[in-house]
Formats: sequence, C-alpha cells, structure tokens
Amino acid sequence: MSTAIRFTKGHGTGNDFVLFADPDGELDLTPAQVAAIADRHLGVGGDGVLRAVRSRSIPEGGAALAEDPDAEWFMDYRNADGSIAEMCGNGIRVFTRFLLEEGLATLDDGETLPVGTRAGVKDVQLSRSGFQADLGRWRLDGSEPLVRAKNLHAARPGLGIRVGNPHVVVALASDEELDALDLGYLPVLEPEAPDGANVEFVVPADPLVVDGVGRIRMRVHERGSGETLSCGTGAVAAALATRHWAGAGAPDQWRVEVPGGVVGVRMFPAEDGEHVALSGPAELVYTGDLAL
Repeated sequence: MSTAIRFTKGHGTGNDFVLFADPDGELDLTPAQVAAIADRHLGVGGDGVLRAVRSRSIPEGGAALAEDPDAEWFMDYRNADGSIAEMCGNGIRVFTRFLLEEGLATLDDGETLPVGTRAGVKDVQLSRSGFQADLGRWRLDGSEPLVRAKNLHAARPGLGIRVGNPHVVVALASDEELDALDLGYLPVLEPEAPDGANVEFVVPADPLVVDGVGRIRMRVHERGSGETLSCGTGAVAAALATRHWAGAGAPDQWRVEVPGGVVGVRMFPAEDGEHVALSGPAELVYTGDLAL
C-alpha cells in the first residue's frame, strides 16, 4: 500500500529541495525513498529533502528544545543520496519560507525564529534579500588536506572549516581555473575526511574588497549530492577561509557569487564567540502530491 505525501519544491539560489510537513513524526522516510524523491530523472528532483517535524516528535529534537524551548520546529535534512546531513544554510532559509507559507510559524520584522537542526538551534530573521540565518560559531578543524579535482592540473592545499558540517576550501588563481573544473567527479582529499566533506573552490575578485565588502566566486561539490548551484554553509566556509588567508584588516562582510546567484556572509561577535550569518533569497516553486 503506497503512502501519499503533499510536497513543495523550493530553492535558495538554485540549491533546490523537496519539502514536506510531518508535524508528529509519523513518516520517517528510508534513505532509498529519499534518494528516489531526489532523483532528477525518476523522482521530483532536488539536492536534498527537508522534513518539517516538531522537535518534540524526533529524537534529535530533545537537544534542540534543551538549547531553546521555543525551537518548535526541527529541520530534518537529507542529502540527495538519502544520507543525513547536520545542516544546510540555503535549506534553512527555504525551510523557514515553507513554515511561513504553510501557516506553521510566523515571523515579523525584528523577530527571530529558532529552528532545530542536528548542528544545534539556528536563528532565522527576515532580511532585505529574503532571510538571514545565524549559523552560530565556526572553527578551523586543523586539517589542511591536498585536494585533487578533475581538470585541476595539480593538487592544491585545502583548509578544513566546520560550520556545523564539514568543509574543505581550496583557493584557485583565476576564473578560468574555476570554470574548467569538472565537479561531476568527486574531489579527492589526501588524507580523506573521516566523515566526508563539502569541497569549495574559490576565486577572489580583483579588487578583493569594494566599499568594505569582500567579494569571491565559488563552486562546490556537496557531500552526498554532487555539484550544486549553491551551498549556503559552503559560501560561509569560503568567506571565512578567504578572510583567514587575507589576514589582518580583511572585512567581516562578504558577497559570495555562486552559479545560482549571490548570497551574503557576515561575521559578528557574540557572547560565546564569533558567529557567522548567511543571507539570501528563498523561493517556493510548486506543490504536488507524491505516492511513495
């Protein structure tokens, strides 16, 4: 007997997702079902699948409610291959738009909506470009693997950064190098990342800073999804890495150009250390019914 779900397709700068509401946690899709939904030829198609479930109705939600009792909703995020991911920066903006459109939450100017994730509670606000999500503290993870990619003529050093999920950022010398990459193939890390990693390839603009805002271009191969048109946490990691390489005097605001558009990154002090926020659009494209 098949199960039917009502779904919505949405995207943030081309990073696209299939979303559905399961408030009481009654529908826990298998990895194979998620992969079938995300399949671009035989399913709806998407870089990931987002389930909106109340924090009290999913085991991981207990930690979210302990962190913030107002985190009613939990973003259960799965990659296109069905694997679980800790966080998704574009996804959380689209998830928030979905909650608002479905009447599951409200968010007025100046208010904050806390959303539970496997990387902790993330606070989302309205912004001029759509939504801004405070992704919390970040850290260098201490790794500097060599990175090999198809059509990159030599291995390049990467910088390991965690923004709730793992990233390795690689600096390239020119737009031509960036455009030549074939990210349909999985980049190879030496040594391998224990849990895998999203890999970002970055080119700084010339000049790097205009009116106090840093500017970079980026492409990404996402763990479990392949190359995507945008990766929110990847854009954050890329901006953090570029600021790290640029040294003292580098700005705390960045404009990150991805194949699907532009997102903003902002670093700012907080009580528990430096936080980083991601801003950008979130669009809902269509809804439908799907039989599993």
